[in-house]
Amino acid sequence: MAPSEPDIGIVMIGFAHGKGAKVEIGRGLIFYAGLFWQASKLPWLEVQELARDFDGIIATRWPRYYEEIRGIADGAGRDILDILALNVRSEIVFGQFSDGCTSAYCRSDAYSYLGQNWDWKEEQGENLIQLTITQPDLPAIKMITEAGIIGKIGLNSAGVGVCFNAIRARGLDKTRLPVHLGLRLALESTSVEQALRQLQDIGMASSAHFLIGDATTAVGLEFTSSTFAQVPVNNAGFVVHANHMLLTHTGIYEPHWLDDSAPRVETMERNIIAAGEVSWDGFRTLFEDETGYPCAINRAAEGKGEFPTLFNICIDLRRRAAVVRVGRPTAGDSGQVLSFEE
Repeated sequence: MAPSEPDIGIVMIGFAHGKGAKVEIGRGLIFYAGLFWQASKLPWLEVQELARDFDGIIATRWPRYYEEIRGIADGAGRDILDILALNVRSEIVFGQFSDGCTSAYCRSDAYSYLGQNWDWKEEQGENLIQLTITQPDLPAIKMITEAGIIGKIGLNSAGVGVCFNAIRARGLDKTRLPVHLGLRLALESTSVEQALRQLQDIGMASSAHFLIGDATTAVGLEFTSSTFAQVPVNNAGFVVHANHMLLTHTGIYEPHWLDDSAPRVETMERNIIAAGEVSWDGFRTLFEDETGYPCAINRAAEGKGEFPTLFNICIDLRRRAAVVRVGRPTAGDSGQVLSFEE
């Protein structure tokens, strides 16, 4: 059978991304080259070869994503293996470095809010970009991502939002969907139910947690390369997650990672319960909490704090709108509005 023709539209989406974020992609590649070397003594040529392991399976099973990655490489003037490496960074040396974050969903008869702080190395903050992606027959997407990566954190025009927490449970299956491509798939879904069904049908290459919400419900989807578990909205109307598994995954080993992960969950839950009916401003304030500083919900790069909060996103799922604050949410940024509201 002859190979299918490339989707020119998706190639151009990638090309525009690569060309527009050429500087940020270049800096991001320097950042990750240094991190791979620091964490595992891998020179970038070896990182590229590890990324090559994913080349054929992504091209075959998820050709739209592969063509978009190829478009980014062309637009940025980079080898496609460079951009593949960014998109499968969670799988190349899984568990040796991971971003730490706190996410939450709150719901009542009057509102449905979803949000998180994204915490990572300070140097990568300047390489974050906001993307708006419009594709035929799929919801439009607005997301915050690391330049060169096609899936991250955000919302879509169908009112579905996605947040992300790194997990360090062991296990890798290179034939399944890499984490950041899974985030993109979730952002292309029209409901929580559709996102869950597709992700679980395909299977995930490594471990993480996605908090996926819409106007009616949310589910915390914990997964490894061989297991899935769903954290439902509790009786008080919320879900909170950080960087450790809340549910049992039979046969999976999860090494202890961040001492502050469980306290962050406990603090967020306590604050939500204390708030009762959560206003929009009150929801945004939840992510400003500094209990346990510097290793807090609102993290800082001081003392034991290895990485600070680089941005906060809060999504009003009923309005299909979000506010993104760059840096720590107490840093004074009034926020950028991302909206599908008519």
